[in-house]
Amino acid sequence: MTYGYALALQKSVRTVLLADTDLAALISTRLYDEPPENVVFPYARFGNITPDTDDTDGTQNAVVSFVIETYSRSTGRVQASQIAEAVRARLHRNEAPVTAELASDGFRAIEIVCNNYFIDRDDSVGRGYTGRVLFTAIMETA
Repeated sequence: MTYGYALALQKSVRTVLLADTDLAALISTRLYDEPPENVVFPYARFGNITPDTDDTDGTQNAVVSFVIETYSRSTGRVQASQIAEAVRARLHRNEAPVTAELASDGFRAIEIVCNNYFIDRDDSVGRGYTGRVLFTAIMETA
């Protein structure tokens, strides 16, 4: 199957994150593109993914901004923060595992950087916290 930068990155990041034992201890396999109707908490999901073309003479590149959102219904922000930090720790400046996954789709991650993350109270339900971990990935075709 042929993927563009955004879908190839999402697929590869998902595989790498689900293989991480620290993150699995927190969310099991609950990392979604779109969570199911009766989702079990805590979980994480992909937020916005925005690829911007960044070609040079002879290479096709992209700068892809993406967000991993974390959701917790526990009291306090600790659980959402732990999930966000586990995601950041696994991906920040750790391109090799993602590149290994991307190779089958014809891409390579040159750099993945966590720009920041933040945790907010989820006022829509009156309980729980939502985290957002913001990344930038520089990618090229292999």
